Amino acid sequence: MQSHIEDIRFAATKMRGAERRAFQAEMALKYCKGKARVAERIFGWGRENIETGLAEKRTGIICSGSQSAYCGDRRWEEKQPEAAAALRQLAEYHVQQDTTFRKTIGYTRLTAKEALKQLHKKGFTDAQLPAPSTMAEILNRMGYRLRKVVKAKPQKKFRKPMLSLII
Repeated sequence: MQSHIEDIRFAATKMRGAERRAFQAEMALKYCKGKARVAERIFGWGRENIETGLAEKRTGIICSGSQSAYCGDRRWEEKQPEAAAALRQLAEYHVQQDTTFRKTIGYTRLTAKEALKQLHKKGFTDAQLPAPSTMAEILNRMGYRLRKVVKAKPQKKFRKPMLSLII
């Protein structure tokens, strides 16, 4: 019985929000006759969560927490879709395939500063554009990995071998 309880606890830890509350309510109904206090004692879950899950199951109305519903900043791409489309077009122009052809990631030589400069030229204002560090994150999120330009390395100059070393 103890291993079943541990399995149920583990399963609940893998879920979040309404899904977890629905699972907890289902287990409370199945094993604890729908009593939140008993489920709290057996499974170690918060009684309030179980009660909320039971109420959601009874009414069919899902409670959304205020934090998940109203908090958090939207991404720049969502706030500025026109600028994001222009950035994507600009990055596509500068993209190059990985030299080994093993990865599908497109590498770009376009730096965040250069991208900002190009977007300024296209008519976007400072208020519409993010900081250079944020621009680098945005390019990474869009799938364009920033890489430094590989420069040609000079070959080492070898001294002529001495006759004593050849023989």
